[in-house]
Amino acid sequence: MFPEGWHYCSLESVAAITDCKHRTPPYVAEGIPVISPGTIKWGPLDLETPTKRVSKKEYETLMDHCSVDKGDLVMSRNQSLGVASYVTCDDPFVLGQDTVLIKPTSCDGHFLFYCLQSGTSQRMIYRLAGGSTFSRINLSELRALEILMPPLAEQHAIANILAAWDLAIEQTGKLITNSEAQQQALMQKLLSGKKRLSGYEGQWKTSRLDEIATRVTRRNDGGDHPILTISSTAGFVAQKDKYSRYMAGKSVENYILLERGEFAYNKGNSKTYQFGCIFDLDTFDVALVPHVYVCFRLKPGMSPRFFKYLFAFDYLRSQLGQLVNTGVRNNGLLNITARQFLATTVPVPSIDEQEAIADIMAATTKQADALRRNLSALKEEKAALMRQLLDGRIRMKNMSDAITTIGSTR
Repeated sequence: MFPEGWHYCSLESVAAITDCKHRTPPYVAEGIPVISPGTIKWGPLDLETPTKRVSKKEYETLMDHCSVDKGDLVMSRNQSLGVASYVTCDDPFVLGQDTVLIKPTSCDGHFLFYCLQSGTSQRMIYRLAGGSTFSRINLSELRALEILMPPLAEQHAIANILAAWDLAIEQTGKLITNSEAQQQALMQKLLSGKKRLSGYEGQWKTSRLDEIATRVTRRNDGGDHPILTISSTAGFVAQKDKYSRYMAGKSVENYILLERGEFAYNKGNSKTYQFGCIFDLDTFDVALVPHVYVCFRLKPGMSPRFFKYLFAFDYLRSQLGQLVNTGVRNNGLLNITARQFLATTVPVPSIDEQEAIADIMAATTKQADALRRNLSALKEEKAALMRQLLDGRIRMKNMSDAITTIGSTR
C-alpha cells in the first residue's frame, strides 16, 4: 500500500518523451556535442566528454523536432540502459542514436530523475528490455513505464533531500580526488628522494632487486590453502571471487606457496598498471598464487612497508616498459622474464629512513581510506533513504521535514 494522495501513473502522463532522429550524421572535429548512451551518467548531463560532434547546420536538422530546457532528462535506451542525466545549462547538444529526451510536464523533473534511478524503475526497465543491458527498450514500453507519484509539494521536498545527499557525495568525491592527488605528489617526492625528511642526509643507494631480495619458488605442499590472484586495483583477492569460479584446475599443483610479507609480480598488463603490478601478501599467513607470478622476499635490513608503497607508486614502470619489446602473449602476460624483472633497480635509503617514509605514507593512506569509507557510507545511506522516500515509508512535505530526516539518518 502507498500513502493517501499518492498514485501510480505512466511516464508519458507526466512527461513528454521525444526520440532521437535515426540517422548517423557526418561528424566534425569541433562543433556541437552528440550525446550517446556511453556518455550518459546519473547526474548532470556531461557536454565535455562526448568526442562526436556535428556542425551547427546538422544540429539544427537533428534537433528541429524538439526543444530542450534546463531540468529536462536525457535517457539511454541501450548500452547504459535506463540511465538518465539532467540538463543544467542552455548549451546546445544533439540526441544521438538510442537516446531520448524526457521533458517533465506535470511533475518535478528532479523528482522524476530520482524515480527513474530507483531500484524499482531500473528493474522494470531491465525486464522490459529483455534482461540485458545491451538490449533496447521500446519507446512504447518506456512511455508506459509506471511511476509512483506523490503530491507535487512532496515531490519537491523529496527531490531536495536527495539532491542534498548527492551534493554531500559529490563533495566527498572531490575531497578523495584531492587527497589522492596530494598523496601521489608526496609519494613522487619522498619515494624518489627529491624530498628528504628532516634529520636524514646522505646519498641513497641504488640496488637491483635481486641484490636486496631473494626469489621465492616454493611449490604447493598439498595443504588446504587459499588460492589467490592479483587484482591491479585491489591486490590479492580470492581467485573464485575475481573470476566467479575456480580457475586453477590441475595446474594448482605447480602454484607457488607464498607466505605473509612476501611479494609477487603479476606481469599481466592493466589500465592501472600497464607493465604489471607488485603486491605483498598481507591478509593471509600463507596462500597459493599462480606459478607465472615472480615472487620474492626482501632480505634483512629492508622495510617491506617502504617497498610496498614504492611498488604501489609504480616506480618500476619505465624500466619494465623498456623490457617489453614483443607485445603481449596470447595469455595476456607481458614478455618479461623473472631474470629481467629481478634485474630492475630500486632506491635504497637507510632502514630508518625507509620506515620514516613508510610512516608518512601510511598516515596519508589512512586519511584517504577514511574518506573512501565515508563516501561508501553516504552512498549506502542515500540508497536506503531513497527507497523509503519513493515508496512513502518516510513522509515529508517541506524542507523542514527534510532537514530533520538528514539529522536522524546520519
